[in-house]
Amino acid sequence: MEVVHLAGLALLIGSATAFDLRLLGVSRALSVRTLGTHLLRWTWTGFALAAASGLLLFSANATALAANTAFQVKLAVIALAGCNAAVFHTVHTCTIASWDTGAAPPPLVRLTGAASLLLWLTALTCGRLIAYTT
Repeated sequence: MEVVHLAGLALLIGSATAFDLRLLGVSRALSVRTLGTHLLRWTWTGFALAAASGLLLFSANATALAANTAFQVKLAVIALAGCNAAVFHTVHTCTIASWDTGAAPPPLVRLTGAASLLLWLTALTCGRLIAYTT
């Protein structure tokens, strides 16, 4: 299950990172719409794998994990990352036409991308710290 969890994380965080970098203005020649459409299916696949395997890993040691501060922070950060993605998809997608290719994304869009990178890096770090905290 750990290998499946890591594979899911690789798909999830890898695809999210590629999209977030585009939101920060990297590779402006790539269409945000096209890139998003392509990567979103991989993001959801990675999330499904990570969530399902994570639930199975949690069930093996639920009491200890539920009391683990790093685990609690990880779940909170994942929830915040989901909220951040929801903000992008509900607020910023209506303006994509004006910055889809060639133009710099608006400051709030760049902030959403930077926040996503920071949140997923934090979740990944907390996940690794679970083994070292009680």
